Amino acid sequence: MDTRGIDQMLSELRATSGLAAGKPAAAASTAETDFGQVLKTAIDEVSSAQMQAREMAQNFASGDSNVNLADVMVNLQKASLSFQQMVQVRNKLVTAYQDIMNMSV
Repeated sequence: MDTRGIDQMLSELRATSGLAAGKPAAAASTAETDFGQVLKTAIDEVSSAQMQAREMAQNFASGDSNVNLADVMVNLQKASLSFQQMVQVRNKLVTAYQDIMNMSV
């Protein structure tokens, strides 16, 4: 799984957190990216991994001789881990949102 999008998203969250803590803007990331696009790409990659694992499992269950059990299990675990990773990122985003909403202005 390609984690560049998630790593980039986390670095942007860290930079924003640094700005909120009063660190100078120079310490923040200077790369300009579309946060929504990065998030959508990461979600699409997780969805793709899940669909590929499901399809491989169905092929194995239907008796396809080109698919072995070890590959099916590895792909199912990869899909599961990528989903769990995405859930953790979502939890961090929700926490960050709640922290920002609780800030006094």
